[in-house]
Amino acid sequence: MNAAAMNVVGVDLAKNVFQAFWVEPGTGEIKNVQIKRAKFREHFVNRAPCIVGMEACGGAQHWARELTALGHEVVMLPARSVKGFVTGNKSDAIDARAIWMAVRQGGIKRVAVKTEGQQAVLALHRMRQQLVKMRTMQINELRGLLTEYGEVFAQGRASLTRGLSDALDRLGTRLPRVVIDSLYEQWQNVSKLDKQVEQIEMRLKALMKEDRNAQRILAIPGVGLLTATAASAAMGRADAFKSGREFAAWLGLVPAHTGTGGKTRMLGISKRGDSYLRTLLIHGARSVLTHGKDPSAWLQRISQRRPLNVVVVAMANKMARTIWALLKHERPYQAGWVSTPA
Repeated sequence: MNAAAMNVVGVDLAKNVFQAFWVEPGTGEIKNVQIKRAKFREHFVNRAPCIVGMEACGGAQHWARELTALGHEVVMLPARSVKGFVTGNKSDAIDARAIWMAVRQGGIKRVAVKTEGQQAVLALHRMRQQLVKMRTMQINELRGLLTEYGEVFAQGRASLTRGLSDALDRLGTRLPRVVIDSLYEQWQNVSKLDKQVEQIEMRLKALMKEDRNAQRILAIPGVGLLTATAASAAMGRADAFKSGREFAAWLGLVPAHTGTGGKTRMLGISKRGDSYLRTLLIHGARSVLTHGKDPSAWLQRISQRRPLNVVVVAMANKMARTIWALLKHERPYQAGWVSTPA
């Protein structure tokens, strides 16, 4: 084991007490110590530049930026990749050692360190996603309550919007007034959530005007405000991925496979990585297939020999590769562009 390989610190992050594991380069002494949150930065200020490994979890991006500013190299690894190095019963000390081993092992795809601006965009996306979920829950609960009294609506929000007022008027003759008022309040909460979602989308649109990468992505067919801003922020840096296929694989848009005895069997898409961005790309691809007026020759050929959902995922995969190519090479989108091997 050379000195460079030993100069690695595995850190298991937590809320208040962090666990650090390393081997002293000079003596080979094994260290596995607890560090309070308040003393964590001070500990690395006083250390010589080293490689700091940690899992990609809550707070990891913040500490990655802090330690990078101190001159250390930060390696963030997916939690599922570190799990294979955990031996024995789980504890903070064992987890820190597992992270240290995973960093020294190499060959594991790192998680890109994002800027605070990129994380701010993703924070808006997460808040919007939560508001949409709450709105869907409110609508479904209201629909279920009305069904209990014989008021059934067709699928979709539009039918509920058209018939809710008449339904509540009919129920007003049979139910206590306090129940009718509560149902009205429930519907008003849905309208409030609509306004909150619209406000976040307006803020995302304002942020996109300052993001050249998001503006470049927006020109791709099937990419809208949400996909452009989410892709630009989630990728971090385009050079964190070797190719467009690696970026698509990171999003889970490539087939998983299983093999034994020299035989490999292809499965469905792996669904690894950022499920939110993968969902946006798939919805955008479906929109292109449904509403596109001038499909490309490639899309026409694959549509003739593959089922619809397979075509949608293939289109989403191609969109992901195109996003990487535009950001990596800093080029505007060109519909007729033909890529050539390097």
